[in-house]
Amino acid sequence: MQVPAPFEYERATSVEHAIGLLERLGGEARLLAGGHSLLPMMKLRLANPEYLIDINDLYGVLGYVRTGASEVRIGALTRHRELLESDPLNELFPIFRDAERVIADPVVRNRGTLGGSLCQADPSEDLSAVCSAVDASCVIRGSGGERVVTMAEFYRGPYETAVGEGEMLVEVRIPVRPGGSSAYEKVERRAGDWAILSAGAAVWLNGGLIEDARVGLAAAGPNATGIPAISAELRGQAPSDELFERAGDLAARGCDPVTDMRGSRDYKLHLAKELTRRALRRAVERAVRAEGR
Repeated sequence: MQVPAPFEYERATSVEHAIGLLERLGGEARLLAGGHSLLPMMKLRLANPEYLIDINDLYGVLGYVRTGASEVRIGALTRHRELLESDPLNELFPIFRDAERVIADPVVRNRGTLGGSLCQADPSEDLSAVCSAVDASCVIRGSGGERVVTMAEFYRGPYETAVGEGEMLVEVRIPVRPGGSSAYEKVERRAGDWAILSAGAAVWLNGGLIEDARVGLAAAGPNATGIPAISAELRGQAPSDELFERAGDLAARGCDPVTDMRGSRDYKLHLAKELTRRALRRAVERAVRAEGR
């Protein structure tokens, strides 16, 4: 039977209380939100925190989806299920519903959180690719105040983020721009499994041309980051299958997957190309439909 190492437990009553505990306890403490990433690692003794700080009582403060004319703000304790079911969010960014439909199962989606998923920094994690594609920023709070970092800055490497000791992720912000839409494509061994490889894409159209585009990949190497070369290739171009094909080639060249029990490196490189092409095509189709309404 797998059981965690002994640990102390405390429930935070406010964001300030949680940050104070993190500062006092240092690197020996971990925050507990949904627990679907942290607790399995503790059972396998891959993570052995001496202290767990339960932040679920902060849901009333950090669990929300707020859509505005220029920005969407999502609290770090927002559950997967709420991202799936939020019509205002998915009207602007349908990529979230695409991804949430293929994340785990209802039990996980009812408890797992956006912040927990991002802070786990697993290279195969779906929402990292989603947030990279939509140009999200992360709000990190400590006793000295808040700082805002891009997704590229947020990830330092596998299972490592920009959140320092005495800090916590409190919010994700996504800019809203006209003419945009998004899509997510994933290949998995069985429903709800970690991705063999997945691709998220967001595009913004202006006058029939691609004003901007972003692609984020998951399970494509040690870092779940976007591929700037794709954005540069697509800007100012008219959408076409040939253009999406070139973007897929750039995706395959810009990632570094490894052979594992889910598939060979060559297979994953093929998926990087194909899923990028599909996600871009579907994002453009959605953006065109939205323009026509």
